[in-house]
Amino acid sequence: MRLRHIEVFNAVMLTGSVSAAARMINVTQPAVSRTLQHAELQLGFPLFQRVGGRLRPTLEAQTLYPHVERLFQQLDEVQRLSANLRAGRSQHELQVLTVLALSYEVMPRAMRLFRQKHPGVIVHHQALHSPQIVSALALQEADIGYVFSVPPHPSLTLEALGSRSVVCVAPRGLLPPRVVRSGEVGPADLAGLPIVALDPQDPLGVLLSQTLRDSGALLDVVATVQTYHVALALAQHGVGVAMVESCTAASADRRRVDVLRWVPSIEVPVQALRPAQRPGSQTLRFFTRCMQQALEDVGPLGLKPSP
Repeated sequence: MRLRHIEVFNAVMLTGSVSAAARMINVTQPAVSRTLQHAELQLGFPLFQRVGGRLRPTLEAQTLYPHVERLFQQLDEVQRLSANLRAGRSQHELQVLTVLALSYEVMPRAMRLFRQKHPGVIVHHQALHSPQIVSALALQEADIGYVFSVPPHPSLTLEALGSRSVVCVAPRGLLPPRVVRSGEVGPADLAGLPIVALDPQDPLGVLLSQTLRDSGALLDVVATVQTYHVALALAQHGVGVAMVESCTAASADRRRVDVLRWVPSIEVPVQALRPAQRPGSQTLRFFTRCMQQALEDVGPLGLKPSP
């Protein structure tokens, strides 16, 4: 199929008729009909059958269409990337992305430090999941992103900022007093307790699942969640024990939950990502240093330093 064939085929699949497809791509109805006929002649099979005045896609067309959809999604990405390259970036603005876990305590602390030196720079922030951050940076829709461990990407430069420890957040009164006094908790201490687990496809969820599996502990998982702050919220409402990284634990209400070190220790890398083809400005490098300082301020158990 030629590109013109694909464009017409896509328009008819979306609209269901030749007339609507013609209006969608701004051509005449006869032009759409001729292009469809030519496409079917080249393919050697029909794409549509006329039923009740409308075009019904054949089985072959339905099999072909998901590939056409992906092609148009890729074309949209090319157009967005081209627009972003044409527009460039203002020296007085930063587009910053973070995973949700870094947006509650770390990002605000970094912003406070950053504005002390750059009060005139506007920071546009979005909290997204890691795959969304990688995609947006690859399309140059943002200047930088801060994530937990992600695989290398050919279009992105990666900088390690440090690591955060996994901690256990338990509703007050759920763990034995001796465990709370020790300040540490392991898989054996959680046997028989309700557990709020992380999505097994999440990087931290994978590490935790492996650790728990290796320990042989029989845990009672009552919920799985994708977002660390949801796990924290469920623990604070007494639903169960959650394991999160210390940035999330910094938001914990210590009147409602106990926060303890997780043993054996699990470290979660924190990384800065930016488009490889775009040189980092001094302003951007300073913002990253502020994020790094904010990470250190949060502390290994997510404890906020005293004012």
